[in-house]
Amino acid sequence: MESKSPIRAFAKRTVGREEVDLLVASTFAKILLFPAYRSTDFEVHRNWLAVTQLPLSQWYHENTSEWTLDYPPFFAYFERALSSLAFLVHPEITRISKEAIAIWPVVAFQRTSVIASEIVLLAALYRYIKSSDSTTRVIAASLFLHPGLLIVDSIHFQYNGMLLGLLLLSLVQARDGKLASSAFFFAVLLNFKHIFVYLAPPYLVYLLRAYCFSGQVRHYFGFDLNLPTGVFQAHRFVLLGMIVGFVAFFSFAPFLYAGGLSQFQQILSRLFPFQRGLNHAYWAGNVWAIYSAVDRVLVKYLIARGLPVSSAARHSASRGLIGDIAFGVLPEPKPVHCFLIAIALNTVYTTKLWTSPSYQRFLKAVTLSAFTSFLFGFHVHEKAILLVLFPLSLLAATDFAHYRIFLIASVAGIVALFPLLIDPMETPIKLIYSAVWLAIIMPLLSKSIPRPSPSSLDIFIYYGESLYLAGFPLLQLFVSVIHPWYFKAAPTKTMQEVVDWDMEPAKPILQFLPLMLTSIYCAVGIIWAWLRFSYLYFR
Repeated sequence: MESKSPIRAFAKRTVGREEVDLLVASTFAKILLFPAYRSTDFEVHRNWLAVTQLPLSQWYHENTSEWTLDYPPFFAYFERALSSLAFLVHPEITRISKEAIAIWPVVAFQRTSVIASEIVLLAALYRYIKSSDSTTRVIAASLFLHPGLLIVDSIHFQYNGMLLGLLLLSLVQARDGKLASSAFFFAVLLNFKHIFVYLAPPYLVYLLRAYCFSGQVRHYFGFDLNLPTGVFQAHRFVLLGMIVGFVAFFSFAPFLYAGGLSQFQQILSRLFPFQRGLNHAYWAGNVWAIYSAVDRVLVKYLIARGLPVSSAARHSASRGLIGDIAFGVLPEPKPVHCFLIAIALNTVYTTKLWTSPSYQRFLKAVTLSAFTSFLFGFHVHEKAILLVLFPLSLLAATDFAHYRIFLIASVAGIVALFPLLIDPMETPIKLIYSAVWLAIIMPLLSKSIPRPSPSSLDIFIYYGESLYLAGFPLLQLFVSVIHPWYFKAAPTKTMQEVVDWDMEPAKPILQFLPLMLTSIYCAVGIIWAWLRFSYLYFR
């Protein structure tokens, strides 16, 4: 007779056998990936486990390792909770060291912590699919099994599943009319990772307009107050302020108590290191990747023609390492320029949201804010594309046009993450897993979406997008086969070995070319998805 644990039996009654089996299978697969490639982020988080064993006043000052703590306080508290368990597993895990520590107990503990932290995402998805149709369940499954999460969290190493789970919880609460609760989860999220501040403008506008100026939205305690639309309700505004204030208080108060205002200033200096370059070491697939590539081509052209080019521009690849970068021909964008572009675009989107504060428009505005932050932000990491793909997934079944946007952005965004896994061993994993995910999820979604009679322009766009998608296998063929063979490029082991596009005697020719082509090609698709999404938003 088959034995069943009470927890497994309860889960099957509550969620369903398919969901439980999917969870078990995915967890087993992630355990098998424990020995896989680990990026420097693995040592970053291990060092944070060690740092948070120190007195709280030293957390944001400790710099023995170059991987200093640079996330907001709630994430530091999360690391402190993990470090208490880590010390019991093996004391070496929490030893402060300038050199990396990667013994097996460290690997097993940190990999396990990522899987365990995904309970937040599971809770959000369960709340999302509750009493919903099969299409919603497909979207939920696509998010939990997303190739981006597998690449970034389970192999490369981060905790994005937990963070995106908090974002999804906030969005689902907004969908259900519980706007004060939505504000709470978003405030908590901001104090876990500050990159989500890019999504704050639509939250601010929607909460003010739909919660503080409308009587048709459910109250925090579940009551419907049928006050006239447009009447400002001060008590709701005060409630929102108290929620945000209390979350910030519990986040920063312990540090202020431990070291006063200087502690707060030290935290801010760690959170916003503007001394970094415009691009990360591996260019994210955004506007600045294309901009930087154009500048590099122009610099090479000037050098070939024997025209004067500054020494800094000759040896700079706009590569985002700590220190100054130099553009040779095009003007160099500064942090303030990126900030102004993002604010200007968000103002346009949120103005539309203010005039029509529906949940669907709010979700679209959040997605567009994620788009603009990724495309125009300063020193954007390639992993930030997940901020776009998760809210966009919730809109994939809206209509056929949104489905196509979701398809283009998903393929481009996932492929843009491939270069994070630089060891050849992981190449089959990322290619096969992503292909299987796309082959299962996309047909399931497309079948549930009605297709209107297309116009000539629609047909032209469809075939143009299909031609673009057909280019990805060719891109992978060049990156994985042709370039290593033709340029005799030996496999590299660290990201710093591949960031320089310049020709140097000690390095293979055009070693940065595969990364640059991947960034540019993926940027084209992501920019197109953003432009088309923006058009639908205003149509």
